Amino acid sequence: MKKIKNYYIFSNKFESVSIKNFRDTFRGDNIMMLLTGASASSVFIILALILIKLIEGSWLSIQRFGLGFLIGTEWDPAISQVFGALPLTFGTVVTSGIALLIGVPISLGVGLALSEYMPRRLSFIISFMVELLAAIPSVIYGLWGIFTLAPFLRDNVYPYLQAILGFTQLFSGPIYGGGVLTGGIILAIMIVPTISSVSRDVFSAVPNSQREAMISLGATKWETVKIVMSYARSGLIGAVILGLGRAVGETMAITMVIGNKFQAFPSSLFDAWYTLAAIIANEFTEATYDLYISALIEVGLVLFLVTLIINILARVITLRALRLMRGIARE
Repeated sequence: MKKIKNYYIFSNKFESVSIKNFRDTFRGDNIMMLLTGASASSVFIILALILIKLIEGSWLSIQRFGLGFLIGTEWDPAISQVFGALPLTFGTVVTSGIALLIGVPISLGVGLALSEYMPRRLSFIISFMVELLAAIPSVIYGLWGIFTLAPFLRDNVYPYLQAILGFTQLFSGPIYGGGVLTGGIILAIMIVPTISSVSRDVFSAVPNSQREAMISLGATKWETVKIVMSYARSGLIGAVILGLGRAVGETMAITMVIGNKFQAFPSSLFDAWYTLAAIIANEFTEATYDLYISALIEVGLVLFLVTLIINILARVITLRALRLMRGIARE
């Protein structure tokens, strides 16, 4: 009887200890940690699934053309069924480069004005407007580009540009309104909110002690700003690369204004051309056989890898800049 009683006591203690361990294991913090960890891990799963699906879809084209797909200059789905993406890659690089040439100085000016020169209330209002520009859908930019920007450039800007610089091949030939330069300009407008927002945050992250030290030594406002820009250099590079990633991956707006003409090289910046994203948007519904569909998916694979590499590089540079700022702040 005593053994049975001891067994019951031990059993009750064991059950109470087990219940306590169960409650400690599955308390709210641990459950939230598991749920949030699963949510964070889903990002890697989604990226891996996208990459696997793109490789699977483009495998027929990879087997057929190999590296020739990347360096080929012919895109003939109707007769010879040959696909080469080099002009598309060039079109993407050129329009993105034009966007950076126009958009980066404007964006850095906006970031400097918001962080260094404007009163706080006015800076808050303009920052809100800049973020609002980033929220506008790209198809709206495309419609505005077709009906407003392209006619304005064709009638009021390009003729004067051609009169001054027409002796070069870049600004010669007929002017249609849409084309490579118009595509670069619309991309420049679209990347300004991204670069200016990040650059404003990077400038604001520079410790005020650096500004105060420069002012105490008798530096002017412009000399102080130059020092701030030198501290924020790595972060600004990250901001520019983020803008480049936006320009490379942009689809609808560039499709609506660039003209969509496949050729190895355009005759001038006023001529029509094509990009990686634009040809997918235009021709995917017209693809009627497996090799054609596979080639378009391989174009998407190239675009995915280029965008992924650019964004990873931007994140690494931005993290390096933030560590540098924190090190300065601790000093």
